[in-house]
Amino acid sequence: MATAKAIEPAFQGVGSRPGLEIWRIENFQPVPLPKSEFGKFYSGDSYVVLQTSHGRGGAGVFTYAIHFWLGKDTSQDEAGTAAIKAVELDAVLGGRAVQHREVQNHESEKFLSYFKPCIVPLEGGVKSGFKTPEEGEVETRLYICKGKRVVHMKQVPFSRSVLNHDDVFILDTKDKIFQFNGANSNLQERARALEAIQVLKDKYHEGTCDVAIVDDGKLQAEGDSGEFWVIFGGFAPIGKKVLTDDDIVPDRTPGKLYSIVGGQVADPIEEYSKSTFETDKCYLMDCGAEVFVWVGRATQVDDRKAATQAAEEFITSNNRPKATLVTRLIQGYETHAFKSNFDSWPSSTIAPAAENRGKVAENRGKVSALLKQQQGFGQKGKDKNTPPVEEVVPPLLEGNGKLEVWSIDGGAKNPVASEDVGKFYCGDCYIVLYSYHSREKKEDYYLCYWIGKNSTEEDQNTAAKLTTSMFNSLKGRPVQGRIYQDKEPPQFIALFQPMVVFKGGLSSSYKSHIAEQGLTDETYSPDSAAVIRILGTAVHNNKAAQLDPVATSLNSYECFVIHSGNHLYIWQGTQSTYEQQQWAAKMAEFVKPGVTAKYQKEGTESATFWLALGGKEDFTSNKVSLETIRDPHLFAFSLYKGFIKSEEVYNFDQDDLLPEDILILDTHAEVFVWVGHAVDAKEKKNALDLGQKYVEWAENLDGLSPHVPLYKVMDGYEPTFFTTYFSWEPAKTLIHGNAFQKKITILFGAGHDEGQGNKGDGATQRASAMAALNSAFQSTPGGGKGSSSKGPSSGSSQRRAAVAALSGVIADPKIDEPEPVASPEKPEEAPEEAPEEPSEPAPEEDDGEPKVEIEEDENGILSSQSTFTYEQVRVKSENPVPGIDLKRREAYLSVEEFESVLGMSKEDFYRLPKWKQDQTKKKVDLF
Repeated sequence: MATAKAIEPAFQGVGSRPGLEIWRIENFQPVPLPKSEFGKFYSGDSYVVLQTSHGRGGAGVFTYAIHFWLGKDTSQDEAGTAAIKAVELDAVLGGRAVQHREVQNHESEKFLSYFKPCIVPLEGGVKSGFKTPEEGEVETRLYICKGKRVVHMKQVPFSRSVLNHDDVFILDTKDKIFQFNGANSNLQERARALEAIQVLKDKYHEGTCDVAIVDDGKLQAEGDSGEFWVIFGGFAPIGKKVLTDDDIVPDRTPGKLYSIVGGQVADPIEEYSKSTFETDKCYLMDCGAEVFVWVGRATQVDDRKAATQAAEEFITSNNRPKATLVTRLIQGYETHAFKSNFDSWPSSTIAPAAENRGKVAENRGKVSALLKQQQGFGQKGKDKNTPPVEEVVPPLLEGNGKLEVWSIDGGAKNPVASEDVGKFYCGDCYIVLYSYHSREKKEDYYLCYWIGKNSTEEDQNTAAKLTTSMFNSLKGRPVQGRIYQDKEPPQFIALFQPMVVFKGGLSSSYKSHIAEQGLTDETYSPDSAAVIRILGTAVHNNKAAQLDPVATSLNSYECFVIHSGNHLYIWQGTQSTYEQQQWAAKMAEFVKPGVTAKYQKEGTESATFWLALGGKEDFTSNKVSLETIRDPHLFAFSLYKGFIKSEEVYNFDQDDLLPEDILILDTHAEVFVWVGHAVDAKEKKNALDLGQKYVEWAENLDGLSPHVPLYKVMDGYEPTFFTTYFSWEPAKTLIHGNAFQKKITILFGAGHDEGQGNKGDGATQRASAMAALNSAFQSTPGGGKGSSSKGPSSGSSQRRAAVAALSGVIADPKIDEPEPVASPEKPEEAPEEAPEEPSEPAPEEDDGEPKVEIEEDENGILSSQSTFTYEQVRVKSENPVPGIDLKRREAYLSVEEFESVLGMSKEDFYRLPKWKQDQTKKKVDLF
């Protein structure tokens, strides 16, 4: 039996609030790490990390992730201690945490996401006295940076032979930090490496050192490129990448399931499903890149430890690479990555007997029980300290916009009369368009179609088709949504004051359908008997619905509008709220305008009232919860040859919305498909289809409703009910370009274009641009530190000035992914079909921001309000126009001259890849 001596004091009170807690193993004991040290991990040590997050069960309900991090030089004993302490910590938390083993240089993306943008690996550890780089002079270090979402940053030997064409490197010197972009490295890794540079700059250089970008194959002796190569002893061609054990990253493969018997991995199970797993056993799921250990709730602690050890032996005996992840899951807390190995993961409850066995097994852990008692970890203690949950109004669309509604009938849309806007029939479909002004934008649009639960497939298809047509006619700017009856989101309901859903339908398709089925037409009529339920309490949930005209439809917690013949009643339940009573009065006027309603309070009803309901009967008194649980997850979700690939983006923020991506934000109450502006046109068109595939996938694996609201959100036109899930900076949406260019602008002022650093007039240009940008960022409406009081027009002009200034120093916004290098000996050569983009040197007389603005629409088409002739804008012009963007000369041509000179329309030209645009312009002296 465990005693108090067995309790780990360092784990007292853990997991009581969301956030990170870290312990370092010192002398085989966990020692809490101060927050100032978070993100610093020494290669000679081992650590235990706990991440506590809000769960879906409301206030005070948490989920837990435990990671034990093993430095590459940590001792076997310390590593073992970290693993044991992770198990003890799990016991303190009730045995329901997901556990992850993290090995230095091979950490999971979830682990690294806690320390965005990266962790900086440090040499040494407890036994070496923690001598840190800050304590002495900054020495030259070379790092390799990998990762699209988070940065895997690894120190490598300082040698030219380490450089290659495929990776991104950071060279950190005393006075300057260089980023070397291999010719084949991708834009996202380049962008994330810039964030790592910012960390090094702040941590080791007091934020004052210069930063330079050096591009592979672009050698200029007088610039930053020349300075970079001098540090390596002079320029010489770099070789092919030499793979090491650390570079071997296993592919994710379809899972193979094994049972674990007596601490040993047994033979594989050929066919399996969720029902295969038994609550008193452990299993191993081998997915190549990751090995999962599934632990039943009724297993004993010793069996759980043995299962984890069996996984380690499995990896060793199969010669798996170091990068193989190990994750231990407890029954009922399976992750998306685990469940994605199954066709479905139906939600179910555990049988009472099994649940009891699980409780008995948990109670056997006396350490856990004793700790819970000491910490006041029981549910009663939590209830006392948990404040009552207040209803939170989610972000809604700005008011005073224009609302238009069309009903679907006969393959077309028909406008709904203004007095009937807000009345929906469950047998019909509708299209809703709301036009409004948001921030400084010209106009925003919320466009969606509503599907009644009894509507016909013909009407549903018509609604979808016509909505897409309207989306295209508005140049792809609206938020495009699909809304099912009874799943209306708050921003939809709030548009209607009030909103009511009636029985039946008005469309000819619906009428034909019920006639064919021999069904009774129950379509609502103001002259017939009707009961309308008032459920909502606020503008975002005030939807009413027609119920059967019988007494059993009533509920003491609600209000109802009831009419029969010439009688109109407002019935108030004894537990109804003042807000419901107010909405009921408004609804009565809406459905029977000009008719005076009689109030009936529960328990004092008149005989005439009961007669309207067919007689008095008993009814329920059950309160219906209006709380919508939102637990957002962001996914990179794609289909490849029919195979679904999902990658969760952990601890996401606005910077994870990369222009080249389609991402899915699932809040469990809505699903958003976010489409980056640099995404292929065909993929943009099919974004909602991808979203529907996700809904079907999440329905099978996560219990998502198939009727969840589904939206398509375009890059740069994000509504508030989407941005509320991010720490959103509106000014960032003004910066165009690919992921790398945007990050340069945000962090360093875009002054490192074409691999050159702070030289001559460029510095002045960059300083001017950044001053404009900072001013624009600080003038965001909404108050707060640095906010402007000059109004929207002032902020808008400032932002336009910032973008104009930046367009002169940022790399071209339409650059494609870097093309592969043909040969290590000739890095300047690229494949014939996609030549490397030449850089056009700015003329000496160009000394500042462009004075003639260029505008880019949502389709990437550039134009200018000021047009010039071909002879004025061509490279060899005898009468050049000052202040134009020298990289976008074609944008200043009139439509007619553009087509005459380039031989194609603007739409066709800007659909071409960037390298082909430049090639076309070269032929006509515009590049």
